[in-house]
Amino acid sequence: MSGDEATPPAAGEQARRNLLLRVVAALVLAPTTIALAYAGGWLWITLVTLASIGLYVEWLMIVGAGREMRVLVTGAIALAIVAICLAAERVDASLLATVLGLAAVGLLSPKPRGWPVAGFLYAVAAEIASVLVRLDQVEGFVALIFVLLIVWVTDIGGYFVGRGIGGPKLWPRVSPKKTWAGAIGGFAASLAVAAVFFAFDPHKSDSLLMLKMERLLVLAAALSAASQVGDLFESAVKRTFNVKDSSHLIPGHGGLMDRLDGFVAAVVLAAIFGFLRGGPDGVGRGLMVW
Repeated sequence: MSGDEATPPAAGEQARRNLLLRVVAALVLAPTTIALAYAGGWLWITLVTLASIGLYVEWLMIVGAGREMRVLVTGAIALAIVAICLAAERVDASLLATVLGLAAVGLLSPKPRGWPVAGFLYAVAAEIASVLVRLDQVEGFVALIFVLLIVWVTDIGGYFVGRGIGGPKLWPRVSPKKTWAGAIGGFAASLAVAAVFFAFDPHKSDSLLMLKMERLLVLAAALSAASQVGDLFESAVKRTFNVKDSSHLIPGHGGLMDRLDGFVAAVVLAAIFGFLRGGPDGVGRGLMVW
């Protein structure tokens, strides 16, 4: 998730104002997200679908296709159909809707078609992954909270450690304010989350369900790395099209892509891993039960 990790002294006042906006927005958005994640079902799917449509719209705006209404509407309808299929627990149908949506967006997009198609793929991957992780009735909520916390602390740790220490830049050509210190700080914070999950594991008396510390640390490390790669990927896309923020929807954060870039990468990785271990209806269990 995009964040200024090193701010020049001359911009100190603006940085403090921006930080305050970030905190206020987080205090509103984080509890709402957790509450809807806990509720699951249609409430969570609705939130995820609206966010995915927002991601798709912002992507089109970044790549200069935001005024192509037939591309925008077609993609949004396809994302809604995917959501209906997921709500009915028809993962196969959601994948078919995804393929048809990709084809429709590609056919209707002006040349070059690659960027609008990539935007739909980005949004639908986030949508399907976010729903699949939560779909597991037993471990879904815990798995989703684990992913969310990893992404959040990676972002927060990177922000404060990067600002406090500074030092060499991580990838100055793409994200000139991100530092290696911030990346390491965010990574370390994710390992702390894994340690807390292990310490408060309610299944310690059951060897079959008990969390395994070393594997949980590896999972946290992978998700944290994915989150940071997702952040850099979004920065690279914006840099390609000379765009600073994906939008100004969220005070202090920019747009949905600016806020969710790390989460998209992390939750997609989590969904793939959980799917391989637990199947389509056991993604959460595949992530958390070893």
